[in-house]
Amino acid sequence: MGATCKGCRGTEKEQGLPKGLQGRLSLGSLPFLPSRGAHQGSCSAGTVLNSRQVLLLPQRLQQLTQLTGSEPLTILPLTLEPEAVAQAHYKACDRLKLERKQRRMCRRDPGVAETLVEAVSMSALECQYQFRFERWNCTLEGRYRASLLKRGFKETAFLYAISSAGLTHALAKACSAGRMERCTCDEAPDLENREAWQWGGCGDNLKYSSKFVKEFLGRRSSKDLRARVDFHNNLVGVKVIKAGVETTCKCHGVSGSCTVRTCWRQLAPFHEVGKRLKHKYETALKVGSTTNEATGEAGAISPPRGRAAGAGGGDPLPRTPELVHLDDSPSFCVAGRFSPGTAGRRCHREKNCESICCGRGHNTQSRVVTRPCQCQVRWCCYVECRQCTQREEVYTCKG
Repeated sequence: MGATCKGCRGTEKEQGLPKGLQGRLSLGSLPFLPSRGAHQGSCSAGTVLNSRQVLLLPQRLQQLTQLTGSEPLTILPLTLEPEAVAQAHYKACDRLKLERKQRRMCRRDPGVAETLVEAVSMSALECQYQFRFERWNCTLEGRYRASLLKRGFKETAFLYAISSAGLTHALAKACSAGRMERCTCDEAPDLENREAWQWGGCGDNLKYSSKFVKEFLGRRSSKDLRARVDFHNNLVGVKVIKAGVETTCKCHGVSGSCTVRTCWRQLAPFHEVGKRLKHKYETALKVGSTTNEATGEAGAISPPRGRAAGAGGGDPLPRTPELVHLDDSPSFCVAGRFSPGTAGRRCHREKNCESICCGRGHNTQSRVVTRPCQCQVRWCCYVECRQCTQREEVYTCKG
């Protein structure tokens, strides 16, 4: 019996995100939102808002903030006329600079635009958290993201997977929260012993969200090798979400007996999804292709040794639930097209300084810090803390 997922992310401290972890992110920070233009936005990760609060008015999308997951939200007055709400919704979709089909799907439902922004924020923060101890720490600002997405690295595969997973997760939660007009709570699944269950509550609508995401991301030309690989990695993200579905139940009966159980399905916390995708990143498979040198057209993708390709010949990709990539990743040690390098990066001496600093060594600085400590809850209703001073050492990579 799985634990109930609240569907919200906590403060920076609760997420375990170091202060320097968050980067400045645009709405195009992840693959499913093309980075055409400088339209940017901010959103608290995992925030659940009613679409009629119109969080995504055009001027809101032009702001850029440090994403910590704990920013205050400015909720606009709820006195707008329906026509004004619809216009704001259409403009919000236009500001996202989506492709034609994606923009059309966005305009169908007033809840889609804000869910897209929420998915970008949530996915980007999770990517940064999972790679906080790596040479590539999910730096997505400016030219780094654009350069990465042009290549078939393992990091690119992870970005596509975490993007599709984030959108699937956010949409399923938005449906059950009543923020979407075209979907609602999840329907009860078919069970062999169905009479023993009384389904109720409001489950996350994974069926609708996964169908929407597959159509929204779409398979491009089947002759395009990169497009097939990217679509495969998108599907990996969706499958990881499906694998994490949990059944939550509540018993009803005399003296706590389970005469009747009210059950519903919920998605696993997105942090768990991030951990699973990080493991798949570490075990990602490199695939190759047979190319006609005369025409330059890519043929079937060759699976790694010891792994058979899928039968039937329909999809040349190997049938695997793992992430796949085409190119070997760069070292990310020095500043270049794909990352700002690791010079000046903070590291942990016993954990990753040797790896992150790429053999260049690290600098050690000693500083005195003051932090709240020995906190106690006082009745009623505040928390009282002492201020403790301690000396700590900070390690940063040499240039």
